[in-house]
Parts: sequence; C-alpha cells; structure tokens
Amino acid sequence: MKLSTGIKILLADDEPHILQFLELGLSNEGFDVRTAPDGAAALELALDFRPHMAILDVMMPEMDGFEVVERLRKSGAQIGVIMLTAKDEVENRVKGLWLGADDYMIKPFAFDELLARIQARLRNQFPLLIGAVTHGPIRIDDQRKEITYHDQILELSPTEYELLKFIVLNHGIVLSKATILNRVWGYDFGGEENIVEVYVRSLRDKLGDKEHKLIRTLRGVGYRVDL
Repeated sequence: MKLSTGIKILLADDEPHILQFLELGLSNEGFDVRTAPDGAAALELALDFRPHMAILDVMMPEMDGFEVVERLRKSGAQIGVIMLTAKDEVENRVKGLWLGADDYMIKPFAFDELLARIQARLRNQFPLLIGAVTHGPIRIDDQRKEITYHDQILELSPTEYELLKFIVLNHGIVLSKATILNRVWGYDFGGEENIVEVYVRSLRDKLGDKEHKLIRTLRGVGYRVDL
C-alpha cells in the first residue's frame, strides 16, 4: 500500500490538459483525486469532498483562486493549499499567502517538485496520515483508528474517536462547542450543541477522568485538554 493511499486532493484549473496531467500523475501516486474546472465548482466540491490538500490555479472563471482560498479559510476547513499561477509576480504570491495559501508554484513546474511540496505540507499539517502520534500518555494511530491511554486501547465509537483525536491534537487550546461541532460533526450538522457534552462525558468515563483533570471544562467557553 502506498503512503498516499486515502489522502484526498482537490485540483482546480480551467485548463483541461493541466487537470488531466495532474489527475493522472497524482492518482498513480495513490491519492484520491477530484477535479474542478472553475473556482465556484472547486469551493462546492471542497466542502463536500473535504480534501486534505487543494491545488488551486489563481486565474479561473466564476471565482478566482484567491477567493476560493479565502472562503475555505473562513469555513474553518482544515486543508493544505498550494496555489498555481502563470504570473511570476511577487504581489500575487504575497496576496495568496496572506489569504491563507500555504505554498505557491509558478507554471510551468516539474511534477516531482509539486509532489515533494504536497508531501511536505502533509507531513506538517496532517502527521497522522503517515504514522502514529504520541502526546503524553495518549497515542493516536490513525492508520489503525486506535487511541491508547497509558498503553491501553480505548474502546471508542467512530465519533468518540474523532472527537478525542481532535481535542488531543489541539491540547492546551480552548475549543468551543461550535468549533468542535464544525470539525467533528461537520459544518452542516443540524443538531444541538449539547451533543458535545454527551460525548465528552462518555470520553471522561472511558479515560477514568472523574475529576476532569484531563478534559477540562471552561464554563461558557468550551473544553481544553491538559497533557
């Protein structure tokens, strides 16, 4: 199995031959690839497909790459963004980076360089995709979908797994219920915020966190994991 298996990439460019070339190359590397011919389609696809990486051309019809990356960042989507442009102008690169792009490439470019930049972003932004991560007494193995606490595997439902993974990876940061709902249940979740309390209570039981020293509640603000 290739290390890229299961990693989702969105490609957006209004030049069909570039889309076809990149789609073929990245698919052969094992990535799950979806394509969009313009900015509006890219944004819609991103919110549904939830890719780990987006490769966006700057100059596209309907909506340019700048607006796409700006809207993606405002949506709270956790996604790495590499922007492509035929213009070797500093002001374009600066604008893209200020709006939330992670990297920039000037056309034409070598496929191997793009692949290296994608892998660099994934290592930095999604370390769990390429191996297990340990924080204090908690070890998260995303390949096996297992979380261990003091070397004991926790029996977790899929949602409990995603919730514990999210709050542990953001340990030390206060997370509001709204943020947790958006990142764990999805931006289109139509239920009540109280569902977060129910799942946090269950996690505390499974972690033996009766005194709430691991998952702390900050009343009126949210939750924070202390490791």
